[in-house]
Amino acid sequence: MPIPNRFTAYLVTRNEQGAFHGEVRTDLTPDRLPEGDLVVRVEYSSLNYKDALSATGHPGVTKAFPHVPGIDAAGTVAESRSGRFAPGDEVVVTGYRLGMDHWGGLAQYVRIPAEWAVPLPAGMSLEESMRLGTAGFTAALCVDAVLGPERRRGEEPVLVTGATGGVAMVAIALLARLGVPVAALTRKEEARARLLRLGAREVLAPADLGPGDKPMLKERWGSVVDTIGGELLGHLLKSTCSAGVVAACGMASGNHFESTVYPFILRGVTLAGIDSGWTPMDRRVRLWNRLATDWRVDLGPISTLIGLDGVDGCVRDLLAGTHVGRTVVRLGGGR
Repeated sequence: MPIPNRFTAYLVTRNEQGAFHGEVRTDLTPDRLPEGDLVVRVEYSSLNYKDALSATGHPGVTKAFPHVPGIDAAGTVAESRSGRFAPGDEVVVTGYRLGMDHWGGLAQYVRIPAEWAVPLPAGMSLEESMRLGTAGFTAALCVDAVLGPERRRGEEPVLVTGATGGVAMVAIALLARLGVPVAALTRKEEARARLLRLGAREVLAPADLGPGDKPMLKERWGSVVDTIGGELLGHLLKSTCSAGVVAACGMASGNHFESTVYPFILRGVTLAGIDSGWTPMDRRVRLWNRLATDWRVDLGPISTLIGLDGVDGCVRDLLAGTHVGRTVVRLGGGR
């Protein structure tokens, strides 16, 4: 599967005035790809908030430009210097440094270290893998944490915050698939019907949580998947039931929160940090295989398929907070 002399990608550049500009380029050459022992012909990628930050020059995500964003990629191995993979193998790549300081998946070809790639699970298509992408894998890590052996098996629902985001919507679908009662928290009243169809048993607004000024609050949530962070995280720790797990995977509302030791020493609450970027490969493979089997969910109703020409608009929506669900980017013929 020879690599062509030219390929197409979404390239972000910075001009002399420091402004960033993204555009679809059809003239990129293979010598511009970073080092690695695996070249993948990308069929699909997906868009995440981190991609929007990279595409607009956020220094905490990407420092060197020109740059190709895209923290997700799924495709077919074109060249391999690794014993793990051979040309023609289908793989999924999420996390590590892809799309951050390493040219990413919004390109027809990526070159990566082989240890970043996961074999595409049997029964899962490349497009389905990118309906999940980093968001879906992060949701799986959260669900794995809150359903662990220490979780209290009560009737109280698992609360999922930031419910219209990609991670949250996949988490809701996964928990509902597994028969776990789910409460969805969102400021977007217009999303209520969609979240109920996805599997949430109730949809709440932040005001429904009540005041959080007491050291401890009434036990309300069996566990929590929190994509928001900030002050809300401290509030939810106080209202999580005995032996519950709060899986923290985002900071849309800020990177600081206040708490006391009370939830931990009086109720045995666990605060589980979720880092999908550097998950060990054995756990990564295990969860991807579960997502293709007993954790399989249909994400078609919350997914949109675009080409590279639609990236600019999606980036704007992500930064404005108006993006809902999952956006898959098609780069090749696909299957």
